[in-house]
Amino acid sequence: MASFQAVWPVQDAKARFSELLDTCLCDGPQTISRRGITEAVIVPLDQWRQWSARELTLKDLLLADGARFYIDLPERGQGNHRDAEAA
Repeated sequence: MASFQAVWPVQDAKARFSELLDTCLCDGPQTISRRGITEAVIVPLDQWRQWSARELTLKDLLLADGARFYIDLPERGQGNHRDAEAA
């Protein structure tokens, strides 16, 4: 998997988009941040096509750096249960 080469503040990415694109094509994926938080990645098209065409396996998901989905679980004690006195 590719390592991200640089973090571009959104203002710089907008002002220097041609340079950002050239850097992406030469050096690989580039991240874009807003207010110091990484928000997006610009990736060369051929690399994106490889990633999007590839089917993820369970192994890929388990070895991935971050979560691929979010499950909204109720807090403990909020589920359906019987009262101890009613049993």
